[in-house]
Amino acid sequence: MLDLSTKKCVPCDSKDIRAMVEQSANELIPKVPGWNLVNEGGTLKLQRSWKAKSFMKGLELFQAVADVAEAEGHHPDLHLVGWNNVKIEIWTHSVGGLTENDFILAAKINSLDLVHLLRRKAVA
Repeated sequence: MLDLSTKKCVPCDSKDIRAMVEQSANELIPKVPGWNLVNEGGTLKLQRSWKAKSFMKGLELFQAVADVAEAEGHHPDLHLVGWNNVKIEIWTHSVGGLTENDFILAAKINSLDLVHLLRRKAVA
């Protein structure tokens, strides 16, 4: 199987696109490290959080993600809580759940160089 980050999202308005079952999502989740599979009221979503260095760095992270999302024609839910807590949720709104597009977008976000925007973890 191809690396998901090399694939292209398909249009979500296709009549052939359907939400995947949880078993299929569980098979794909290892291909997008750092992302969690969540079930919110019966809707499966991909979710990931980061701590940005600052409020402005959080906005820069959003812009980097927005550029990828726009190129793919597949748009995540972006949340900036507090001054530096970034959370991204990905799911295909038109089908009310997850599709391969969501995993493709997560893989493309994973391939972004975001280190300069993120807080370093404390050394124990």
